[in-house]
Amino acid sequence: MVDDDRFIYLISPEAITTPAELDAFAGALEEAVATGLAAAFQLRLKNVSDAWIGEVTKRLLPICQAHDVAFIMNDRPDLAVKLGCDGVHVSPDDADFAKVRDIIGDELIFGATCRASRDLAFEAGEAGADYVAFGAFYPTKTKDAKSRTSPEILEWWSGIAELPSCAIGGINASNCRVLMQAGADYLAVVSAVWDHADGPAAGVRALVDACA
Repeated sequence: MVDDDRFIYLISPEAITTPAELDAFAGALEEAVATGLAAAFQLRLKNVSDAWIGEVTKRLLPICQAHDVAFIMNDRPDLAVKLGCDGVHVSPDDADFAKVRDIIGDELIFGATCRASRDLAFEAGEAGADYVAFGAFYPTKTKDAKSRTSPEILEWWSGIAELPSCAIGGINASNCRVLMQAGADYLAVVSAVWDHADGPAAGVRALVDACA
């Protein structure tokens, strides 16, 4: 995703539905990425219009670009291309892995949700994915996780594949270290950063410090 040792993968909360919420989140995103510790940011908005996704992207993309953070669109390869994003992350429910590369071309980043499925990971790799995401590893209130898995899947994947892996699901500073030790290349986080008591920057630093 990025050619350095950054491993924090920020995912937006879904509650960005009004201009006021966008203003507030833009400040939070700026604080988080200004640490220089985030590798990527994924815009994940559900049940909103394409026009609103466009407005949010227009506001947040320059913040990520200014700090060399990859801006990833969730589940919409078409919008990733149209809006000038750095890549797209898709789940098997919302996009056919085999068709993603045809839509986004060779230059954009392609990430794939593989849940706890080794078969999906192989399928994503064969389709040209740049990374695979496994989870959920821990209980999470962010979304209704469709699978649960364990660090063993990260150990297995890192032992047989060069394709990077991303761990997702309930990750925070108290439980992230074991996932990195198991072989995760990236940690996808939501509430551990945006809901941190001392603010987003402190949330990012807490994760990095915990894995040091």
